[in-house]
Amino acid sequence: MPRWLAHTIVAALFAGAIAAAFWRAGYAWNWSAVWDYRQKFLQGWLVTVALSIAALAASIAVGAAAAALLRSGRPLLEATGRTYVELIRGTPLLVQLLIGFYVVASAVGIENRYVVGVAVLALFSGAYMAEIFRGGLDAIPRAQLDSARAIGLTPWQALRLVVLPQAVRIVLPAVAGQLVSLVKDSSLLSVIAISEFTLAAQEVNAFTYSTLESYLPLAIGYLALTLPLSALARWLERRLRYDAG
Repeated sequence: MPRWLAHTIVAALFAGAIAAAFWRAGYAWNWSAVWDYRQKFLQGWLVTVALSIAALAASIAVGAAAAALLRSGRPLLEATGRTYVELIRGTPLLVQLLIGFYVVASAVGIENRYVVGVAVLALFSGAYMAEIFRGGLDAIPRAQLDSARAIGLTPWQALRLVVLPQAVRIVLPAVAGQLVSLVKDSSLLSVIAISEFTLAAQEVNAFTYSTLESYLPLAIGYLALTLPLSALARWLERRLRYDAG
């Protein structure tokens, strides 16, 4: 059976099961009231797309820098990286957003909610990225780096040509999962009054009192963002796969 057909069948079964559950519940839909706010949904979704793209790129950069600190071998730098990672991973994103906007941003004079939101998301996801990158680099045997140096490669050439290509294959699934989580975590930006997708759904629900009709488009909109990310990661895995034997 072709892979695409198997996925289509399973997706249809899931959709049918959910539709049957709604039918059994006898829910009275009120899509007409929500339809009037379709422009608000679209604007909120586009804001979420822009914020997610910016946060995705920034989180990879932050994670790479933090991973470099963790693997620096210098106690002060390593302690800095470890403190950042444990502090971020050990506290809720909601609290980080509130402190980041109402305390840190106010203290340094940053008033743009979007800048603060992207920065906090990047720092939050970057802590997880750092450990993913560190684990991927540590998984490469030291002997390979020594062999690369033995044949005359510089440290940078050994890292770029020997270590990184293998590390990317190792970390790609975990990185893809973290990026998908980051897109969904962007829904918390509504707590600092950023007009993104989740806040739009909350406002439509307040206007229409149609809860499911307001939040089902939210789920579909996030799927439209996360499914392509997952598909891209699987495609990259296939492109980068090689036979170790």
